Amino acid sequence: MSSLSPTGQSVEGLVEEKIHSLELFKGKFLHAFLDEVRLPGGAIGRREYVVHPGAVMVIPLIEGEDGQISVVLERQFRYPVGRVMIEFPAGKLDQGEDCFHCAQRELREETGYTATQWAHAGVLHPVIAYSTEFIDIWFARGLRPGPRQLDEGEFLELMTATPSQLLDGCRDGLITDGKTLTGALWLQNVISGLWSLDWQDVSN
Repeated sequence: MSSLSPTGQSVEGLVEEKIHSLELFKGKFLHAFLDEVRLPGGAIGRREYVVHPGAVMVIPLIEGEDGQISVVLERQFRYPVGRVMIEFPAGKLDQGEDCFHCAQRELREETGYTATQWAHAGVLHPVIAYSTEFIDIWFARGLRPGPRQLDEGEFLELMTATPSQLLDGCRDGLITDGKTLTGALWLQNVISGLWSLDWQDVSN
């Protein structure tokens, strides 16, 4: 039985080696390939996958005068699954864009809020079986309201929820978006004190 470390002695016996790559599709931001690979046992396999530019997700915290915390969420129709989803604010990286800059931009554009304090939580790989996509997770607090700057054709409805309401929605199946479920895990552990964040003041 190996440890949780991804760099144990067994890693070399798991790695697949690319032999040939064929481009299948190139869209506005998705890029699909079919690769021929050599498997650890020496046989040849095929791997279909999508190259994604990466994205960010922001967990915006509203701190009330009574010390109670609520989070900002969005309702958005997602065409592939054909339903309105409840999500944390998120968006893909522009070419060459820094993850923190992207987080600030997406929060401002989608919600109108800017934040005076930010903390980087971690990285999520949402669909490792068929995509290179990663999502950088950020917390934001000290929110200041402002006008939203939605992209053309982007329709979002803002809402707020307490951490308990968020977790109830995850439990009851009202929230099924993978990144938002991960965000709820982070939020739960940060609030409980099990996980810590390194907050940075960016008010200047």
